Amino acid sequence: MSTQNLHKYPAIHNAMWPGLVGKGGDGPGAEPPIDLETMLDLTASAEVDGIKFDGVDIFLSLPHTDIDSSDDDLKKLADSVARRGLVIGSLVAPVWPPTGGGSAMGSAEERAAFVGQVRKACAIGKKLKDLGIRKYGVVRIDSACGPGDWAADPAGNTKKIAATFRDAAAVAESYGERLAAEGEICWGGMHSWKYLAELMEETDRPATVGIQADMAHLSLYTLGYNAPEHRILPEDYDWKDISVFEDATRTMAQVLRPWIKDFHVAQNDATVKGQGSHDKTGRHCLPKDPNGKINIPTVAGIWLRDDNGVVTKSTQHICWDGCMFPNDVMSSASTWRDVLSAMISVRNAHGWD
Repeated sequence: MSTQNLHKYPAIHNAMWPGLVGKGGDGPGAEPPIDLETMLDLTASAEVDGIKFDGVDIFLSLPHTDIDSSDDDLKKLADSVARRGLVIGSLVAPVWPPTGGGSAMGSAEERAAFVGQVRKACAIGKKLKDLGIRKYGVVRIDSACGPGDWAADPAGNTKKIAATFRDAAAVAESYGERLAAEGEICWGGMHSWKYLAELMEETDRPATVGIQADMAHLSLYTLGYNAPEHRILPEDYDWKDISVFEDATRTMAQVLRPWIKDFHVAQNDATVKGQGSHDKTGRHCLPKDPNGKINIPTVAGIWLRDDNGVVTKSTQHICWDGCMFPNDVMSSASTWRDVLSAMISVRNAHGWD
């Protein structure tokens, strides 16, 4: 991978929530969370041939950043990030029931709780902009429900989720924010590429509500996990012919690419993983994992360029997402140098000035 810095945009960010996702609890393999200050230090310390991360994306939930943070709390956060030469981009709204939210297809009370968490996240986003630490990025959401519950009434539940998303969109617009729904097999109504597209069409707020495309999660869509009816790759697919997977990704991208508002660079080995309280989803692998199936710059380009090969500029930054790695891996400086190198290769191939 070339690490020559060829472009200024998109900015390169690191996600902070891998310090939390799949951590905690007392089950087999349980590990303690990694605090935000440590995650910031690991990010700021990474450097490849003089190039560093530009910023971070933040998880608005304790023990990282309280969704009910005071103005003083947010000023401290902004100062902490700025002191390390970083900025803040996208924010994850904690829309799930255990964190104060509710199912987007649930009762009126649950759906109101979902929208309430989006409102708090958007308010924080605006305050961080006012503090000068955040100039781009979205608020990330999902349906906060599982595929099994959604399957009880697919059409009706999709309509409910879309209605909740429209309510959330109205809130986001009042704060000058946009929402990105995470395409991932563990979220009901979003657990296949076709169901995700149908949800976006039903929501019908293209200027405000789109998708967050994560390369690891989207790769699972081609295999039909949780939605075999929408599998693209054959069941006996031989990964030695990677061009077939890349063609399958192009099939998805033609449908989903117009909705992209946030993008995660990631690696995947075509398996699923769950940890702690997190449902099974696309396994995030390290960039150099020998079992990784994704040619990172090539597949990123399928999402970041249109069918004519023109860079879409759909997002001003790209973010590395690598959840459920062991803490010793997360704490290694070499991990973040390899991640940063992979991110630079994507920007070199698909960036702009």
